[in-house]
Amino acid sequence: MNDVTVTAKPPFRAVNFAPRAVDVERRADGTVILRNARPLGDFPRNIVAHLRRWSQEAPARVFMAERRPDRSWRRITYGEMRAAADRAGQALLNRRLGQDDAVMILSGNSIDHAILTFAGMTVGVPVAPVSVAYSLVSQDHAKLRHVFDLVKPRLLFVQNGRQYEKALAALDLRGVEVVVAADPPANIPSTPLAGLLATNAGPEVDAAYEATGPDTVAKYLFTSGSTGMPKGVINTQRMLCANMKMAELNIEERAEDEPPVLLDWLPWNHTMAGNYTVHSCMRAGGTYHIDAGRPLPGQFEETIANLREISPTSISNVPVGFAMLAARLEQDAELRQSFFRKLKLLGYGGASLPQELWQKIQDLAVATVGERIAFVTGWGSTETAPTATSLNWFVEGSGIIGLPFPGVELKMVPVGDRYELRLRGPIVFPGYLKRPDLTAAAFDEEGFYKIGDAGRFVDPDDPREGLRFAGRVVEDFKLSSGTFVHVGTLRIAAIDAMAPAAQDAVVAGHDKPFVGLLVWPNLAQARALAGLPADAPSEAVVADVKVREHIRAGLARHNREVTGSSMRIGRVVLMAEPPSIDGNEITDKGYVNQRAALERRADLVMRLYADPPAADVIVLAG
Repeated sequence: MNDVTVTAKPPFRAVNFAPRAVDVERRADGTVILRNARPLGDFPRNIVAHLRRWSQEAPARVFMAERRPDRSWRRITYGEMRAAADRAGQALLNRRLGQDDAVMILSGNSIDHAILTFAGMTVGVPVAPVSVAYSLVSQDHAKLRHVFDLVKPRLLFVQNGRQYEKALAALDLRGVEVVVAADPPANIPSTPLAGLLATNAGPEVDAAYEATGPDTVAKYLFTSGSTGMPKGVINTQRMLCANMKMAELNIEERAEDEPPVLLDWLPWNHTMAGNYTVHSCMRAGGTYHIDAGRPLPGQFEETIANLREISPTSISNVPVGFAMLAARLEQDAELRQSFFRKLKLLGYGGASLPQELWQKIQDLAVATVGERIAFVTGWGSTETAPTATSLNWFVEGSGIIGLPFPGVELKMVPVGDRYELRLRGPIVFPGYLKRPDLTAAAFDEEGFYKIGDAGRFVDPDDPREGLRFAGRVVEDFKLSSGTFVHVGTLRIAAIDAMAPAAQDAVVAGHDKPFVGLLVWPNLAQARALAGLPADAPSEAVVADVKVREHIRAGLARHNREVTGSSMRIGRVVLMAEPPSIDGNEITDKGYVNQRAALERRADLVMRLYADPPAADVIVLAG
């Protein structure tokens, strides 16, 4: 369906967004405080309250589903999930685990993973899900050992013992019970998960549940900063429950609304998927399908197969995932019908969605169902449970992060032509695990969390129009001329200009005369552009004349349309080597760490600025 062209602006499919309401406090020093005018109100003291509610009101409704190896669906209802979590919770209590202990989960999203998570939160045992990449992709397991030593778990779960045997062997497991769902490791003692689930739940479970409260630690989630090892972010029940109350107030639900239907691959060790997506589905009594696919060659077919069976009511993804999905939707009318049939919302993170991609998906929606689908986004971090602001109205294009949720105070400190954004409220974390130094440095003198992001008003004269994401303050730099370069803004504009040939980019130029880019190509799109076979190596892609000319021409147009050296690109190097997890260049969601990538690829940065430039450097005029 490559001939899709839509020039008019049809309506968006109906969503019952709550009215916008914002209070603005302006201080003499230029600082602005934004607050939602709607009160937050009361919320549960434990996120498991939502599971317990639906286990009583709709016990036979499917809560989660996942594929078995034979591709049949394993499903678990709300009643079954509650019973399984209670039994596993009793097993934790029998082992005398409590708030000072932890359950660590190394493997990815699964029903068993969810059971242990809800078990821990039911009885007050913190749960620490860890990136699968630290176990299965990393070669040195340094991050895995760091996280393990920080948490010091009493119980450690893996879905498949043989698959994780190498990672387990890298850990000092003395005093740690290893629990496996299948294929126990050959040389490491382990307990079958079935044994925990066979435990009879007694009154101790309800007593432990009643003893939990807003300050009870629910999870330890890990985030990698710009440098160093992952930090353990303490997530309390207050954070999780308040965020779900905020979501409830954001879109006004009606009795006749169908419960949400989700298909999601995003990893639960990340706050957006593991906290917001899972919990919002559970809060509304929806059904969550675990997608074993990934937006990667050889793995995306699983997602496509699932979308042929499942018509989601909302779906979230990273930009490369939406790009791959759009390409398949263009080619497949049956897939388009299934995908858009019930879809009300599309979700992405912050300002990371190129405008060209936003428009392509809207055109496909209009051509299929006659309506556009709202792209919404929330903004926040692991330290904010995660969502502090939300876009809850219809807008044209991407990049607007909305307004604060009820209960959130957003402090905007002037920094040049932008504001540095800071947060205070019940969703903000109490601190980093065993790092009081980092905790103290994370807050300002008024107790606002310094998240490190920047924003601008969409309309300075009308705050109700919301905020536009303006990059990471900590990533910005000055050229040798003294001109500030706002990395986040420039990166998105450059990727958009290179579409569809670029997947991501690293912005260079600190103390240099011009901005340079290190670019990872979108291999599938670049191969098609060049007429290369689908298995052509990345080295052939980055050397292809057609790909290089497409990049050059797109950025040349970008340069002609912008003013000032801070937005103009001077040179580009295309990279064949993918970003490295061990090198801290990328998360398993696909987000790039600019600082770490520049440090790891210092030789390529030198090539960008060498005179005369090497033959592989794309030089733009001027």
